Amino acid sequence: MTDTTAFNERHYTVDEIAEMWRLSRDSIRRMFLSEDGVLKICRSGNRFKRTCVTMRIPESVLNRVYRRRCAV
Repeated sequence: MTDTTAFNERHYTVDEIAEMWRLSRDSIRRMFLSEDGVLKICRSGNRFKRTCVTMRIPESVLNRVYRRRCAV
């Protein structure tokens, strides 16, 4: 897959996938946090605020994880 393909495909939020799969947001975050191809937008924390990571999951990554989880 080329970079332009990943750019043009649909990207899902953690909330959207949690609703589709009927899982908690935390479960989805853990499942996709270390996956290749996931867009992670980080805001560094300090001693008063925690670090925030916003994730956008491309449809191809969503399908890959789904196939892998169903194969088990």
